[in-house]
Amino acid sequence: MRITGKELIQMGYKPGKWFATALQHVNQNELSEAALREYLDAVAPVIIDPHEKTVPYHKNIRAESVEEEENVAAVFQSMNELMKTPTITTGAVMPDACPTGAKGQIPVGGVVAATNAIHPSMHSADICCSVMMTSFGHKDPKLVLDAAHQITHFGGGGRSDLFDFPKELEAQLLDNYFLKSERSIRLAKTHLGTQGDGNHFLYVGQSERTGETIMVTHHGSRGFGANLYKYGMKIAEAFRKQHSPKTLARNAWIPYEEEIGKQYWQALQLVRDWTKLNHELLHQRTCQSLKIDPVQRFWNEHNFVFKDGDSFYHAKGATPLDDKFVPDSTDGLRLIPLNMSEPLLIVKGETTNTNLGFAPHGAGRNISRSQHKRNKSGRSIEEIFAEETEGLDVRFYSGHIDISELPSAYKSAAQVQAQMKQFGLGEVVDRVMPYGCIMAGDWQIDAPWRKKMRLKRGSDGAK
Repeated sequence: MRITGKELIQMGYKPGKWFATALQHVNQNELSEAALREYLDAVAPVIIDPHEKTVPYHKNIRAESVEEEENVAAVFQSMNELMKTPTITTGAVMPDACPTGAKGQIPVGGVVAATNAIHPSMHSADICCSVMMTSFGHKDPKLVLDAAHQITHFGGGGRSDLFDFPKELEAQLLDNYFLKSERSIRLAKTHLGTQGDGNHFLYVGQSERTGETIMVTHHGSRGFGANLYKYGMKIAEAFRKQHSPKTLARNAWIPYEEEIGKQYWQALQLVRDWTKLNHELLHQRTCQSLKIDPVQRFWNEHNFVFKDGDSFYHAKGATPLDDKFVPDSTDGLRLIPLNMSEPLLIVKGETTNTNLGFAPHGAGRNISRSQHKRNKSGRSIEEIFAEETEGLDVRFYSGHIDISELPSAYKSAAQVQAQMKQFGLGEVVDRVMPYGCIMAGDWQIDAPWRKKMRLKRGSDGAK
């Protein structure tokens, strides 16, 4: 008798793509009774349903205004849904947390631990967003900022000048399943020496403790990392559809136990290497331009996945305090930027039961960029800029001010520091007092496609 899919469903098996192959094998080999059940149990995909209840997580955040109450409530709503993901065992929210995306998406300032699973959406497209500092001794901060301005690159796209791509790193990329494509290699090469846009910056200030001039760069892995993220999400979604269809698509994962998971983990480490190199090239070339040797240099990620045994800690905008998460740690020191008008914090700390080994990554936002711009309507961009950057040397690489990156767009820096102390999220050991910074600005005003549109409109008008 020929077995059909209807009969497999009656036997308790959930339908899926595997039915076609299984039915072909069953009918060709005329399996029945015990042999049929044994075969089906061996080939049927394991279905993993989400937790029925929210896995408890640590709330290292306190609302201090009506605006923040709405923000924190939205963060908790998203975390409550996120913590039903079946791989997750624990989590934490930092004081700079803010929601991003739909409910159930990990918020900025969120940390979750998953067992033997890597969730691409939880590190996002900006893989290995990170900060690096170099001390230039007692060099004039203006000279450092001027030199760095000539070397760095902000905005869309890449560059073809200044930096040679290391052959050893290229060989490693070509040996990785996720990174060996022509597009991936091209992005790795052309985006080297670039910092992107958004909240990424190049900051110069002076140590409160020593008076030394310090430069800090903030950026991630650019298009190179974003390309890996896109590929990883496809793999994770295919796995989710087969093994955990009730899990939210945004929380799909790649199983680490399988070879594809190990390849993805290795790809993440190579993206980390690339991003560190990207920082180092900008710092070292600035040192060479000024003809000085760096006094001190260290870095840390705050948007990455960190492995401890079979637990994978996904930090979406959270600074790792514990050295076990930072293999190239220097004296346990970490960097936490706040905003362009506030001191950048140098901290160190230990793992506690509530911080999971992490601290905030910055000041965070209470409202979106677009809402902040609407709140500032009625005044000119130049007036707002002059007021919020008084006494600072603030530059926008594109030449166009982006008010959504000015200090008022962010949470209170003092409040974040107070809550860091309250919740045991690291000890401040030094502060880098601001001199100035460079950011992308509203580079899309002069984006190539917009220039073409303006030229077209002009030529049409001339007709």
